[in-house]
Amino acid sequence: MKAILIFLITFSVSLTAQTHRFIYEYQFKMDSTSAEYRKANMVLDVNTEDVKFYNYDFVVTDSTNKTKGQNSIIWDDTPALIRKKNSNINSNYIHVQNMFIVDTEDQINWKLSDETKNLGGYKLQKATARFGGRNWTAWFTKDIALSEGPYKLRGLPGMIFEIGDDKNNFKFSLVKSYKLSKTYDTSAIIENFGGQKPVKITEAKLKKLMLDNYNDPLHEFKEHYKNNTDPGARFMVMGIEVKSSEQLKELSDLMQKNIRKNNNPLEFSKAIHYPGK
Repeated sequence: MKAILIFLITFSVSLTAQTHRFIYEYQFKMDSTSAEYRKANMVLDVNTEDVKFYNYDFVVTDSTNKTKGQNSIIWDDTPALIRKKNSNINSNYIHVQNMFIVDTEDQINWKLSDETKNLGGYKLQKATARFGGRNWTAWFTKDIALSEGPYKLRGLPGMIFEIGDDKNNFKFSLVKSYKLSKTYDTSAIIENFGGQKPVKITEAKLKKLMLDNYNDPLHEFKEHYKNNTDPGARFMVMGIEVKSSEQLKELSDLMQKNIRKNNNPLEFSKAIHYPGK
């Protein structure tokens, strides 16, 4: 951490470049009852016209594709979103069988505290807010004149360095920042997933899709399995090889159990209430 703080002291905050990239370490619990955290490095690209937040693994895959002439695609359960500069309207990219965009307006009413601390040569000020059904504590600095932060957590009079919820389910920590000479093109990793443009839907439609997916999590798999004509083909579900259709009911139940267990979204107020034990 010492090396990281030294780097933060020395990085330039000039906004003359096309993209100012901030990297956050994201610690989160998929299962709120578990003591286990997952970690991911997340990108916050502050461009001249917009702001993008997504997994750094997307950048790695994009770079590999370009250097090796490949066309690999990845997606995971970390958030990906785009918003116009200085806007509270976010376009959320979500994968449920296919890729969709859900627009949300996310105004956050912050309460500023007089409490401060120093980190890496920066004076950070404390702020709190309730957003998405969770209580958040942020530490931001006015030394960086950007009203930005990770995910949708923005709107303070300065850049957020650290933010977490009071249940210790989620935490974002700024670990690195640098400038890019031109706006980073994310069209191949976000806006066009696998060569297809995501479809824009409402939050109500997304909820229905997620419930439908839960009720029949192997819907598409069963079609591929049923129509397969290659005797040498192998089919895997959650690391288990499917050798007969009799396995599908048990595997479907297992997937539903996994969905219920890992139902701990950043915005708890939007959690889906799945039926089952």
